[in-house]
Amino acid sequence: MSKDQLEEHIVRLREELDREREERSYFQLERDKIQAFWEISKRSLEETKAELRNRHREREEAEERHRVEITVYKQKLKHVLSEHHDATSGLKMDGVASTSLIQNQHTESELGLRREVHGLQADCREKKLQNENCIKVLKLKHQVELMELANDYDRRIREIEVKYHKKMQSVVEAEGKKRRAETNELEDRMKSRVVSLVEDHDRALRGAEEYYSAVQTKLLVDQKVLKEELAEVTKQHARADKELSAVQEENRRLSESLQEAQLKLPELQKQLEEHNQTKAKMATTRARVKVIEKELRDLTVEHELLLQAFEKVQQERDELLKKQTEAILDIQQKSGLKELLLERKLAALTETLEKKEAQLCTALSVSNVDQTAVSNAAANKLEEILESKRTAISAFQSELARECQEYDDLLQTCREKLEGLSVPLYDFPFRPSEQILGGKTRVPNSPGPASKH
Repeated sequence: MSKDQLEEHIVRLREELDREREERSYFQLERDKIQAFWEISKRSLEETKAELRNRHREREEAEERHRVEITVYKQKLKHVLSEHHDATSGLKMDGVASTSLIQNQHTESELGLRREVHGLQADCREKKLQNENCIKVLKLKHQVELMELANDYDRRIREIEVKYHKKMQSVVEAEGKKRRAETNELEDRMKSRVVSLVEDHDRALRGAEEYYSAVQTKLLVDQKVLKEELAEVTKQHARADKELSAVQEENRRLSESLQEAQLKLPELQKQLEEHNQTKAKMATTRARVKVIEKELRDLTVEHELLLQAFEKVQQERDELLKKQTEAILDIQQKSGLKELLLERKLAALTETLEKKEAQLCTALSVSNVDQTAVSNAAANKLEEILESKRTAISAFQSELARECQEYDDLLQTCREKLEGLSVPLYDFPFRPSEQILGGKTRVPNSPGPASKH
């Protein structure tokens, strides 16, 4: 090596020497500490052994006292058991007497309730028969009223037709009689007037013949008189024609009244058709009433069937609720038992760990091997024990968490089913696992007394 390399090697060796010296002083201090700790542990072990001897002596005394107390308690227990046997026999006799009495009361109450049920069923049947009779009576009344209305309408229509025909016949007969009377009167007047004129004319002619000679001079005057009479006869003929035209006018007026009566005839026929339509509507109404009554009967039967189905569904819901409650109680009891077993296992493991620690301390105090190797072996052993205990604790924790999760899932399923069945949850007797365990679902992962030691 060159000079520089030798100098660097020397510097490095000096550094290593200083470091080794520091480590030597550090190890010496550690050795002194371990020696002091060993002496302290030895003194504490001697004190612990003395205390253990005292505790053994106290335990023997306590065991002696315990045996004495056990004999005393056994005697007391015998007395208590005899008293308890007497009390239980007396209670059994009382229970048998009370149960027989209660059973008799229950049979009497059951008979009374059955009689009441039969009475209620009889009342229900009577009410049903009364309702059916009332419905039949109402139907008969309705039919009678409809028949009366129909007969009334028919009677009124017949009366109107008869009255109309009578009125028409009376009007026609009166007008015919009046016209015939007036015509006969006019004919009689005309005949009488013609006869009187003919008689006057004959009389005048005879007078003219008798007095022809005497009245030749008065011929012109007579002619004038005859002309005047002829004019008067023509006037009477004109008056007769006027009276005939008046009679014809009256006849025309009667014909118009007949036509008006004939015009009113379609209106009366329309009223008759409306009456027939009303009868047809009444028939359709009767048919609809029958259909509605049939639908009412069908709806009543359907209602009874629905009531029976509702009662059946309600019974099924009660049975399901009962089964769910029993299942939840069973699961809750199982989870409680599992939790208790886990706690007991944890306590047993803690006690085993403490025993192992005591055995390890004893072995350390007795052995004469090197303290460093012993401490390393003890540390390794403690690490292995602690690791195994941590593994067991984590397994217990996972098992407890899984059980709690199953319980919470089952509880949530029960709540959803009860909500689906519209069951109120204000008196639901079960709680989640966190509320039941009070936050103990996770076991703390803190080191035990062995790790602290």
